[in-house]
Amino acid sequence: MTLINRLITSTLAFTLGLATLQAKEHDILTEYRVNGIVNIEKKLDKKLSSQEYWQKYLQNRDTSFGFLESYVNVLTCDKSQSKLTVYQKDAKGKFKLQKEYNAYTGKMKGDKIREGDLRTPVGVYDIVKKITKLDSFYGPMAFVTSYPNLYDKYQNKTGQGIWIHGLPIEQKRDEYTKGCIAINNKSIECLDKNIDINKTILIINEKSVNTKISKNDLAQVLSNIFAWRYAWIYNNIDEYLSFYDPNFKRFDGMDIERFKQYKKRIFSKNEQKRIRFTDINLIPYPGKKNLYKLTFHEDYKSDSFSFSGEKVLIVKRIDNKISILTEQ
Repeated sequence: MTLINRLITSTLAFTLGLATLQAKEHDILTEYRVNGIVNIEKKLDKKLSSQEYWQKYLQNRDTSFGFLESYVNVLTCDKSQSKLTVYQKDAKGKFKLQKEYNAYTGKMKGDKIREGDLRTPVGVYDIVKKITKLDSFYGPMAFVTSYPNLYDKYQNKTGQGIWIHGLPIEQKRDEYTKGCIAINNKSIECLDKNIDINKTILIINEKSVNTKISKNDLAQVLSNIFAWRYAWIYNNIDEYLSFYDPNFKRFDGMDIERFKQYKKRIFSKNEQKRIRFTDINLIPYPGKKNLYKLTFHEDYKSDSFSFSGEKVLIVKRIDNKISILTEQ
């Protein structure tokens, strides 16, 4: 094909694409003129629940640790190799290896179940705060994790005070911890310089953390989340409740039967709702098949109630649908 023919072909393709885009824009404008914004919003809300949309959206995004919109740093702890690793998102949205530290973890192998079992938990945690005024046994500083998290509580796990901390400044110590993650003091100071604790997620696993996450699986879960949202916005109570697991238990202990009755009372008001999800993070749960931790910022407004804050769900993927185990 000559250069002129290629230019003609490219120009025709661009023109046809532009014409199609203009036709769609014209259709949207006409629908808006005739029916207002509500019908258009409903169609767009439905489109967000399509797996095809999410597959295309994720196509060129780094999903090494899942779908992360609000986290800049990922810490991974491989208990079998006694390693704490730091990844940082670069300007192109790719998570790059920054540092790797030797680490001490709990004396006993396996996931933490109860207080005093000397195990380091397996799971996905936030860094709650940094503390510097502490016993010299823990080195110059410590980062407090969110153990027990929502899923830990769902499983009735006990215990608290799981930190990432340094080594004793004055005392000697054993080559294990009571459940914390310990790195040497130069490393904890280096870590402090390399992370923003408000934008850092910690993933702890018995072995190396999986970084080969299926984009199709993520797209399937995300499309389901927005199908759940669609049923919620447009008052389809049966469809909405179909996303909840028979063993669902809310953060406050409310079981599935009480939850259903509670939601039926709310849906019976048939109020118009506006629900927006932003800063979405969907992370496959370490050590569990087809289980995910989902967080997002929710803005909810109806005639009788409004809410703006973080929402946390633990969901499992069963065939082509999600099942919500617990939420907060």
